[in-house]
Amino acid sequence: MEASQLSLRAPEPSPAVTLPNGSTVAEFQSMILDFYRQEGRSFPWRETRDPYAILVSELMLQQTQTERVVPKYLAWLEAFPTAADLAAAPFPQVLAAWSGLGYNRRAGYLQSACRQVMQEFGGVFPSTAKELQRLKGVGAYTAGAVAAFAFNRPEVFIETNIRSVYLFFFYPDQEKVSDAQLMPLIQATVYHQDPRRWYYALMDYGAALKKSTANPNRQSRHYSRQSRFEGSLRQARGAIVRQLSLGGNRPQALEDLAAGAGIDLYRMQGAAESLVSEGMIMQRGNLYCINEQR
Repeated sequence: MEASQLSLRAPEPSPAVTLPNGSTVAEFQSMILDFYRQEGRSFPWRETRDPYAILVSELMLQQTQTERVVPKYLAWLEAFPTAADLAAAPFPQVLAAWSGLGYNRRAGYLQSACRQVMQEFGGVFPSTAKELQRLKGVGAYTAGAVAAFAFNRPEVFIETNIRSVYLFFFYPDQEKVSDAQLMPLIQATVYHQDPRRWYYALMDYGAALKKSTANPNRQSRHYSRQSRFEGSLRQARGAIVRQLSLGGNRPQALEDLAAGAGIDLYRMQGAAESLVSEGMIMQRGNLYCINEQR
């Protein structure tokens, strides 16, 4: 069934939303899970319960289209099959494998998190959201997702597609709805028999909603359009990392990096300064290279 043909209906608008009762929860869960049985999507990270592989996918998927992530995810796990492999890898190799996904600092967070797992947790990933948030770069959403998808724990978390579902069903006529208003609803409707399947179902239902209706996320207080990539500092940062990786991390002058990337020197200077301040790259005189000591 095409997304445009889905029967996606919201309840009648109400001035105030209260927590649903047992029968309403059961009806809501049944609708979402029935949809998932018929229209659920398939991705390689849904075929594993390895918390490391799931953490990789979650960091890659943030603000990145799914179709771009799939080949990078598979190549990443081939290069670094385990958390121990990633923890021990040279940072330039890690950045080279991440190149093309954008937001390169996430590669550093991922490696740092795996080093914590090896050093502080004896190589075993913690299983609760609270413990997972102790890892570098792991926030509330990522911790909840890893706990649910790897350990089938009924954690409460929200992301864009989940947000769409709850806005569509429970706040169809309201604007500026905060996540704080949605979280009690998410908690009240978690499918405790199989949280892993429940959250995948919510995400797929939300993705279908965006294709068949006006994006419900526009009703969220937290909604904002992603900033333009072309001409941005983010583009210049990615270009520096990519050029250094392509050059085997040979120290290069910023002028040469700018020429190779086709980006003006002024923007590259700002990008280089931010990367140096974060410890992603090093400056030696007028030459730059990826920080091998990270």
